[in-house]
Amino acid sequence: MLMLVIPAIDLRGGLCVRLIQGDYSRETAYDSDPVRVACEFAEQGAGLIHVVDLDGAKSGMPQNWGAIEAIARTCGVPIEVGGGVRSIETGQRLLDAGAARIVVGTKLVEDPGLAEMMFAEFGDQIVAGIDARQGRVAVAGWIEQSAVTAMDLARKMEALGARRLILTDIAQDGMLSGPNLELLDEVSEAVNIPIIHSGGVGDIADLKLLYDKPRRRPEGVIVGRAIYEGRFSVREAVDSVESLSASMRMDS
Repeated sequence: MLMLVIPAIDLRGGLCVRLIQGDYSRETAYDSDPVRVACEFAEQGAGLIHVVDLDGAKSGMPQNWGAIEAIARTCGVPIEVGGGVRSIETGQRLLDAGAARIVVGTKLVEDPGLAEMMFAEFGDQIVAGIDARQGRVAVAGWIEQSAVTAMDLARKMEALGARRLILTDIAQDGMLSGPNLELLDEVSEAVNIPIIHSGGVGDIADLKLLYDKPRRRPEGVIVGRAIYEGRFSVREAVDSVESLSASMRMDS
Protein backbone atom coordinates (compact mmCIF):
# COMPACT_ATOMS: atom_id res chain seq x y z
CA MET A 1 0.00 0.00 0.00
CA LEU A 2 1.36 3.40 -1.01
CA MET A 3 1.17 5.81 1.93
CA LEU A 4 -0.62 8.96 0.79
CA VAL A 5 1.04 12.34 1.44
CA ILE A 6 -1.73 14.80 2.36
CA PRO A 7 -0.78 18.48 2.64
CA ALA A 8 -2.85 20.53 5.06
CA ILE A 9 -4.49 23.91 4.67
CA ASP A 10 -5.79 25.49 7.89
CA LEU A 11 -8.17 28.40 7.32
CA ARG A 12 -8.71 31.27 9.73
CA GLY A 13 -10.25 34.54 8.64
CA GLY A 14 -9.78 33.49 5.02
CA LEU A 15 -6.01 33.11 5.45
CA CYS A 16 -3.83 30.02 5.24
CA VAL A 17 -2.37 29.63 8.75
CA ARG A 18 -0.81 27.09 11.10
CA LEU A 19 -1.19 26.77 14.85
CA ILE A 20 1.31 25.32 17.30
CA GLN A 21 -0.22 22.43 19.29
CA GLY A 22 -3.68 23.69 18.36
CA ASP A 23 -3.17 26.93 20.31
CA TYR A 24 -5.10 29.78 18.68
CA SER A 25 -2.75 32.31 20.31
CA ARG A 26 0.25 30.70 18.58
CA GLU A 27 -0.74 31.29 14.98
CA THR A 28 1.44 31.92 11.96
CA ALA A 29 -0.21 33.22 8.79
CA TYR A 30 1.57 31.79 5.76
CA ASP A 31 -0.48 32.97 2.81
CA SER A 32 -3.44 35.20 2.03
CA ASP A 33 -4.54 33.02 -0.91
CA PRO A 34 -5.37 29.46 0.19
CA VAL A 35 -6.70 28.59 -3.26
CA ARG A 36 -3.33 29.33 -4.85
CA VAL A 37 -1.61 27.26 -2.14
CA ALA A 38 -3.94 24.33 -2.75
CA CYS A 39 -3.38 24.47 -6.50
CA GLU A 40 0.39 24.47 -5.96
CA PHE A 41 0.02 21.36 -3.81
CA ALA A 42 -2.00 19.75 -6.59
CA GLU A 43 0.61 20.62 -9.20
CA GLN A 44 3.29 19.02 -7.03
CA GLY A 45 1.47 15.69 -6.94
CA ALA A 46 -0.84 15.78 -3.94
CA GLY A 47 -3.64 13.26 -4.38
CA LEU A 48 -5.72 14.66 -1.50
CA ILE A 49 -5.68 17.94 0.44
CA HIS A 50 -6.72 18.23 4.09
CA VAL A 51 -8.61 21.46 4.81
CA VAL A 52 -9.51 22.58 8.33
CA ASP A 53 -11.81 25.52 9.07
CA LEU A 54 -10.29 26.70 12.36
CA ASP A 55 -12.97 29.35 12.79
CA GLY A 56 -15.57 26.62 12.36
CA ALA A 57 -13.88 24.27 14.82
CA LYS A 58 -14.03 26.97 17.46
CA SER A 59 -17.53 28.28 16.72
CA GLY A 60 -19.26 24.98 15.91
CA MET A 61 -20.13 25.84 12.29
CA PRO A 62 -17.88 26.24 9.22
CA GLN A 63 -17.10 29.89 8.49
CA ASN A 64 -14.77 29.86 5.48
CA TRP A 65 -17.30 28.63 2.92
CA GLY A 66 -16.00 30.72 0.06
CA ALA A 67 -12.42 29.49 0.39
CA ILE A 68 -13.51 25.86 0.84
CA GLU A 69 -15.70 25.89 -2.27
CA ALA A 70 -13.05 27.71 -4.33
CA ILE A 71 -10.39 25.15 -3.38
CA ALA A 72 -12.72 22.25 -4.17
CA ARG A 73 -13.82 23.65 -7.51
CA THR A 74 -10.52 25.08 -8.75
CA CYS A 75 -7.57 22.80 -8.06
CA GLY A 76 -8.63 19.46 -9.51
CA VAL A 77 -7.69 17.42 -6.43
CA PRO A 78 -10.10 15.90 -3.88
CA ILE A 79 -10.27 17.68 -0.52
CA GLU A 80 -11.40 16.51 2.89
CA VAL A 81 -12.82 19.20 5.15
CA GLY A 82 -13.14 19.40 8.93
CA GLY A 83 -13.88 22.08 11.49
CA GLY A 84 -17.40 22.63 12.79
CA VAL A 85 -18.98 19.56 11.15
CA ARG A 86 -21.56 18.83 13.84
CA SER A 87 -24.70 17.94 11.92
CA ILE A 88 -25.80 15.91 8.91
CA GLU A 89 -26.97 19.13 7.26
CA THR A 90 -23.54 20.78 7.60
CA GLY A 91 -21.82 17.67 6.30
CA GLN A 92 -24.08 17.54 3.27
CA ARG A 93 -23.57 21.24 2.59
CA LEU A 94 -19.79 20.72 2.53
CA LEU A 95 -20.13 17.79 0.15
CA ASP A 96 -22.42 19.89 -2.05
CA ALA A 97 -19.74 22.61 -1.98
CA GLY A 98 -17.31 20.15 -3.54
CA ALA A 99 -15.60 18.37 -0.64
CA ALA A 100 -14.84 14.71 -1.35
CA ARG A 101 -14.86 13.82 2.35
CA ILE A 102 -15.85 15.46 5.61
CA VAL A 103 -14.15 15.05 8.98
CA VAL A 104 -16.18 14.91 12.20
CA GLY A 105 -14.47 15.23 15.58
CA THR A 106 -16.26 16.88 18.50
CA LYS A 107 -19.56 15.09 17.89
CA LEU A 108 -17.86 11.71 18.24
CA VAL A 109 -17.54 12.42 21.95
CA GLU A 110 -20.56 14.66 22.54
CA ASP A 111 -23.16 12.71 20.59
CA PRO A 112 -22.21 9.15 19.55
CA GLY A 113 -25.76 8.57 18.31
CA LEU A 114 -25.43 11.40 15.81
CA ALA A 115 -21.99 10.14 14.84
CA GLU A 116 -23.49 6.74 14.07
CA MET A 117 -26.18 8.35 11.91
CA MET A 118 -23.53 10.36 10.07
CA PHE A 119 -21.43 7.26 9.39
CA ALA A 120 -24.52 5.52 7.99
CA GLU A 121 -25.50 8.57 5.92
CA PHE A 122 -22.11 9.37 4.40
CA GLY A 123 -20.21 6.06 4.34
CA ASP A 124 -16.78 6.52 2.76
CA GLN A 125 -17.37 10.27 2.53
CA ILE A 126 -16.89 10.78 6.27
CA VAL A 127 -13.79 10.36 8.43
CA ALA A 128 -13.65 10.14 12.21
CA GLY A 129 -11.14 12.70 13.47
CA ILE A 130 -9.55 11.72 16.77
CA ASP A 131 -7.41 14.48 18.30
CA ALA A 132 -5.51 13.42 21.42
CA ARG A 133 -3.56 15.24 24.09
CA GLN A 134 -1.65 12.93 26.47
CA GLY A 135 -3.71 10.05 25.12
CA ARG A 136 -7.09 11.68 25.80
CA VAL A 137 -9.41 13.20 23.24
CA ALA A 138 -9.75 16.98 22.91
CA VAL A 139 -12.84 18.63 21.40
CA ALA A 140 -14.23 22.05 20.36
CA GLY A 141 -11.22 23.00 18.27
CA TRP A 142 -8.88 21.29 20.75
CA ILE A 143 -9.88 23.78 23.45
CA GLU A 144 -11.69 21.32 25.75
CA GLN A 145 -10.26 18.09 27.12
CA SER A 146 -12.45 14.99 27.55
CA ALA A 147 -11.92 11.93 29.73
CA VAL A 148 -12.14 9.59 26.74
CA THR A 149 -8.95 7.89 25.54
CA ALA A 150 -8.03 7.89 21.85
CA MET A 151 -7.90 4.09 21.80
CA ASP A 152 -11.36 3.70 23.37
CA LEU A 153 -12.90 6.28 21.04
CA ALA A 154 -11.33 4.61 18.00
CA ARG A 155 -12.81 1.25 18.99
CA LYS A 156 -16.21 2.82 19.60
CA MET A 157 -16.24 4.68 16.30
CA GLU A 158 -15.35 1.55 14.35
CA ALA A 159 -18.20 -0.27 16.09
CA LEU A 160 -20.58 2.57 15.17
CA GLY A 161 -19.62 2.35 11.50
CA ALA A 162 -16.61 4.60 10.90
CA ARG A 163 -14.61 3.41 7.90
CA ARG A 164 -11.52 5.55 8.42
CA LEU A 165 -9.78 7.55 11.18
CA ILE A 166 -7.53 10.59 11.28
CA LEU A 167 -5.36 10.40 14.39
CA THR A 168 -3.67 13.59 15.60
CA ASP A 169 -1.32 13.97 18.55
CA ILE A 170 -1.90 17.57 19.59
CA ALA A 171 1.36 17.79 21.55
CA GLN A 172 3.29 17.01 18.36
CA ASP A 173 1.18 19.09 15.98
CA GLY A 174 3.23 21.90 14.47
CA MET A 175 6.31 21.01 16.53
CA LEU A 176 8.30 19.33 13.72
CA SER A 177 9.69 16.92 16.33
CA GLY A 178 8.57 13.65 14.81
CA PRO A 179 5.41 11.52 14.91
CA ASN A 180 4.07 9.85 18.06
CA LEU A 181 4.61 6.25 16.96
CA GLU A 182 3.53 4.89 20.34
CA LEU A 183 0.07 6.44 20.06
CA LEU A 184 -0.22 5.33 16.45
CA ASP A 185 0.69 1.76 17.41
CA GLU A 186 -1.80 1.77 20.27
CA VAL A 187 -4.71 2.90 18.13
CA SER A 188 -3.64 0.74 15.16
CA GLU A 189 -3.85 -2.35 17.34
CA ALA A 190 -7.30 -1.34 18.62
CA VAL A 191 -9.04 -1.10 15.22
CA ASN A 192 -9.04 -2.73 11.80
CA ILE A 193 -9.98 0.31 9.70
CA PRO A 194 -7.44 2.55 7.91
CA ILE A 195 -5.72 5.30 9.91
CA ILE A 196 -4.33 8.59 8.61
CA HIS A 197 -1.59 10.02 10.81
CA SER A 198 -1.30 13.72 11.63
CA GLY A 199 1.13 15.70 13.77
CA GLY A 200 4.88 16.08 14.17
CA VAL A 201 6.32 15.34 10.74
CA GLY A 202 9.37 17.56 10.40
CA ASP A 203 11.49 16.00 7.66
CA ILE A 204 11.63 13.27 5.03
CA ALA A 205 13.11 10.86 7.59
CA ASP A 206 9.85 11.07 9.55
CA LEU A 207 7.96 9.92 6.48
CA LYS A 208 10.26 6.91 6.27
CA LEU A 209 9.63 6.15 9.95
CA LEU A 210 5.91 6.03 9.29
CA TYR A 211 6.28 4.08 6.05
CA ASP A 212 8.53 1.49 7.66
CA LYS A 213 6.35 0.95 10.73
CA PRO A 214 6.72 -2.72 11.64
CA ARG A 215 3.20 -3.10 13.04
CA ARG A 216 0.97 -1.19 10.66
CA ARG A 217 1.67 1.52 8.14
CA PRO A 218 -0.83 4.40 8.11
CA GLU A 219 -2.94 4.86 5.00
CA GLY A 220 -1.75 8.45 4.76
CA VAL A 221 0.11 11.21 6.55
CA ILE A 222 -1.03 14.82 6.91
CA VAL A 223 1.80 17.34 6.67
CA GLY A 224 1.61 21.07 7.31
CA ARG A 225 4.26 23.24 8.89
CA ALA A 226 7.23 21.32 7.45
CA ILE A 227 6.00 22.16 3.94
CA TYR A 228 5.22 25.80 4.71
CA GLU A 229 8.64 26.35 6.26
CA GLY A 230 10.48 24.75 3.35
CA ARG A 231 11.83 21.64 5.05
CA PHE A 232 10.60 19.70 2.05
CA SER A 233 8.08 20.19 -0.72
CA VAL A 234 4.98 18.17 -1.49
CA ARG A 235 6.77 16.89 -4.60
CA GLU A 236 9.78 15.75 -2.55
CA ALA A 237 7.50 13.99 -0.05
CA VAL A 238 5.50 12.23 -2.76
CA ASP A 239 8.67 11.19 -4.60
CA SER A 240 10.18 9.89 -1.34
CA VAL A 241 7.18 7.70 -0.57
CA GLU A 242 7.05 6.41 -4.15
CA SER A 243 10.77 5.58 -3.91
CA LEU A 244 10.23 3.71 -0.64
CA SER A 245 7.40 1.74 -2.24
CA ALA A 246 9.47 0.87 -5.30
CA SER A 247 12.38 -0.22 -3.13
CA MET A 248 10.11 -2.48 -1.10
CA ARG A 249 8.72 -4.11 -4.24
CA MET A 250 12.25 -4.79 -5.48
CA ASP A 251 13.27 -6.30 -2.15
CA SER A 252 10.29 -8.62 -2.18
